Amino acid sequence: MIDTQPGLPHEAADSITKPFARFLKIEAAAGGLLLAAVLLALALANSPWQEGFLGFWETPIGLTFGSLDFTRSLRHWINDGLMTLFFFVLSLELKRELVLGELRNPRQAALPFVGALGGMVVPVSLYLVLMSGQPGMHGWGTVMATDTAFVIGCLALFGRRIPPTLRLFLLSLAIFDDVGAILVVAFGYGEALNWSALGLGFLGICIVAGASRLGIRSVPVYFLLGAAVWLCFDASGVHATIAGVILGLMTPTRIWVSDARLREILGRVLAVPTGDRRQGNAASHRDLRQAGRAVTESLSPVERLEMMLHPWVGFAIMPIFALANAGITIQGVDFVQPVSLAIIVGLVLGKPIGVFGFSWIAVRSGLAALAPGLSWPFILAGSFLTGIGFTMSLLIAGLAFDRSVLNAAKLGILAGSAISAAIGILMLLLLTLLVARAGSATAAGHKVQKI
Repeated sequence: MIDTQPGLPHEAADSITKPFARFLKIEAAAGGLLLAAVLLALALANSPWQEGFLGFWETPIGLTFGSLDFTRSLRHWINDGLMTLFFFVLSLELKRELVLGELRNPRQAALPFVGALGGMVVPVSLYLVLMSGQPGMHGWGTVMATDTAFVIGCLALFGRRIPPTLRLFLLSLAIFDDVGAILVVAFGYGEALNWSALGLGFLGICIVAGASRLGIRSVPVYFLLGAAVWLCFDASGVHATIAGVILGLMTPTRIWVSDARLREILGRVLAVPTGDRRQGNAASHRDLRQAGRAVTESLSPVERLEMMLHPWVGFAIMPIFALANAGITIQGVDFVQPVSLAIIVGLVLGKPIGVFGFSWIAVRSGLAALAPGLSWPFILAGSFLTGIGFTMSLLIAGLAFDRSVLNAAKLGILAGSAISAAIGILMLLLLTLLVARAGSATAAGHKVQKI
């Protein structure tokens, strides 16, 4: 039976709030799956299958063409290849928020940006002070970034009891954080530069921009161009994931088919009697194909690509990354190595001090504005959650540390992230209880006045 009931009217705000809500739901669910992958990796790395599990990620995979060798370990393909899609999706979300979402207001966009800046500067400074003159000082990048999936997963525990603006603030801050961290990774933890490959990479980016200007709209074409850009950056010595950031920020937010044109095309299709279409009417078939393309193109490329890739990133790429990188052999690890303590201090103390302090200065100076419903106690609680570094921290640790201190660094990352999560969740729990009690007291007062 065909449902003839009309749908709800479409409001302009739906194009902003619905994609944002969908992003949050996927991130919250992905956070739980990510935690399960971390626990599984830890269990296997400390089990009788330890050798096989850890050795599996070092399996060489690739192709060789004469003097060109594209053979990499499986872990490399995951960390540099699959994670490029992770940063591509984050860049899509950042651009959508900056162009179409709440961050269009410069003063509201300034708050998470400045908070993210403080969340990088202060923990890095603490780390450098604690590690001054010691092996592992080069690993300062491990305390910079915030794990988006885990932070949103923690916020999901409280449902509607926390301000929606807190979610937007922390999501935006985490994205700014991660983009800043990957820029540091690309240029601070890269290898000796191959200028020819780097030039080819930027030429590929120019070709992508030119194809967009010419009106080429085929996703497979851009996928092939993006893969070529990635290969050039991978061969250049710059960390290849920067390609995902650049291409994500280049993706257009403008729709190709307007609502009026879409209704006109669909109206033409619906006007054709069903029997004519069954009899092979060429014109009606052409209109039907055009309608299918018009429906697809009524969404911007940013929205379509985010809807297409985000579930794959959240439910496949991130758990695989955790399995490949979170396996720490606990036996024989010194729990009080300087690098572990420096990372814990950077994440647990440096991140909240930097985020809260820089945010407060930005608002007091008039540079930024607090969003409606967002208060300083909630920002403080959220600032502790930004100490959940995990994804980017593990990625940078693998680049910055040698094997002698890598496990200790990973242990510091996991411990610092867990402590930060516990403090942030506890503070949010207390705040929501206080708000609920205040609401109950206010409601009781109104009842007494009525009596």
